[in-house]
Amino acid sequence: MNLRALSRGDAAVAGAAVLLAISSFLPYWTVDCKGRYCGDTSKNAWDTILFPVLPSVFLLGILAAVLILVQRFQGAAATSRQVLGLRLDQWGIAFAVSALWAGIWGLGGGPDGVNHGIGAWLAVISLVVLAGASAAGPLVPALKVPLVTDRPAPVQGYPGGYPAPQAGQPGQPGQYGYPAPGQDAHQAPAPAFGGQPAGYGYPQDAAAQQAAQQAPAPAQTAQAQAAPVPAPAPASDFAPFWFAVPAPRPLAPKDNPVGAPVGELVPGTWYLAVEQRGAALVAQLQDGAQGVLADTSGIQRG
Repeated sequence: MNLRALSRGDAAVAGAAVLLAISSFLPYWTVDCKGRYCGDTSKNAWDTILFPVLPSVFLLGILAAVLILVQRFQGAAATSRQVLGLRLDQWGIAFAVSALWAGIWGLGGGPDGVNHGIGAWLAVISLVVLAGASAAGPLVPALKVPLVTDRPAPVQGYPGGYPAPQAGQPGQPGQYGYPAPGQDAHQAPAPAFGGQPAGYGYPQDAAAQQAAQQAPAPAQTAQAQAAPVPAPAPASDFAPFWFAVPAPRPLAPKDNPVGAPVGELVPGTWYLAVEQRGAALVAQLQDGAQGVLADTSGIQRG
């Protein structure tokens, strides 16, 4: 279940379903009757005298919202799952429109002296929102905005807790995945053992670093004069960076790129690319899990 896959349109669908459920307990019919022998002058949708208003309007609308939200929770993995040729969200849209049609017709007619109560009118309003949000959610940009757009948590083991870059802004020097001032972006050195780590967002004391480089240990001086020092291995051209995806994309297992997805990347969230494998990237989720992102087209680098 991926809560980050929900959008504003999905939130409107859920809110309309809750309002529809509440309206089923409110008076659907009110009777104009005065006197001591009138008895109960209101009936809600659960009363048997109003059958089939309950299943055709209220229960059908709630079922439509459930199908739409179940499809959203499953994410991209459910795009190929169909029931009688339609996806669950497509069935939900059809049910929402049918419930709205039945609710509108339910407002007409009725016995003499009977008026429609607040439950009937509130049900129609809820169904208008439900049908509109379910049909327009995938099309209107304002309804496609994700509800959760949090930043990734700081990587453990690197003090300072530097935040991820904001969308559309370049990375700031000193952040994880970005070189410090004066450092080559493609040759970020690894943390030094026994001292302050260098690169990957840690400030360096230039004077102390220069002194350490110019004053080697006495035990190593004689060996350095006797034998040549081997050249260091060339640094990798890849440096970790933050990125975001334009649409939900599955994340394959790190050791089996053709296996079943182990996660999903959703828009509005920053992810950390820790390795590059040809055109694919090894991405790290907020919980520390890693997987292979095969489709890197259109990604936004931080």
